[in-house]
Amino acid sequence: MTTQQIADRLAELCRNGDFEKAQKELFAEDAVSIEPQPSPGFEKETKGLEAILEKGRQFNSMKQEAHSINISDPIVAGNAIAIGLHMDVTMKGRRRSTMSEICVYEVKDGKIISEHFFW
Repeated sequence: MTTQQIADRLAELCRNGDFEKAQKELFAEDAVSIEPQPSPGFEKETKGLEAILEKGRQFNSMKQEAHSINISDPIVAGNAIAIGLHMDVTMKGRRRSTMSEICVYEVKDGKIISEHFFW
């Protein structure tokens, strides 16, 4: 797959809420996920697809309800992809809130090798 094809597929799956499917299908086994800062239950850097999948499951277990998820059209430059993500969610034990972030992905040999979140 080209970087553009990966970007389009990633956006399609994420728009359908299929984040785990996107990771399983598009990420390299040794991919890295980087958060802006560590937060309760999450390290700044997560290495390996299995650990990234578990991080996603952990995040989902903290959600009470996802009211809406909006994914921007991807922007591709060389081997990089940028996507805007906006979620309206209620986390367990918290009030309803919105989360917005820019997700930047690096592609190598037809797979996503890193994701970096900015919020």
